[in-house]
Amino acid sequence: MNIYVGNIPYKATEDDLGNLFAEFGDVSSVKIIQDKFTGRSKGFGFVEMNDEAGVNAIESLDGYEHMGRNLVVSQAKEREDK
Repeated sequence: MNIYVGNIPYKATEDDLGNLFAEFGDVSSVKIIQDKFTGRSKGFGFVEMNDEAGVNAIESLDGYEHMGRNLVVSQAKEREDK
């Protein structure tokens, strides 16, 4: 399951996010999207987990305060080509 995570604190790392989601099950991958010019976090990213753990993580972490910001967590939608 691919999970969208929004409103990520700019100082958070992929390890921080991975550790947070690992409380709910095995995390396959974590990617925080960065600006290609500045290298700074854009404040959102994606976490991959198995379906059961992913559903539990979404239900538990949507709205969860992490480093002073409330995360927005939902199942990622498939990307549409422009």
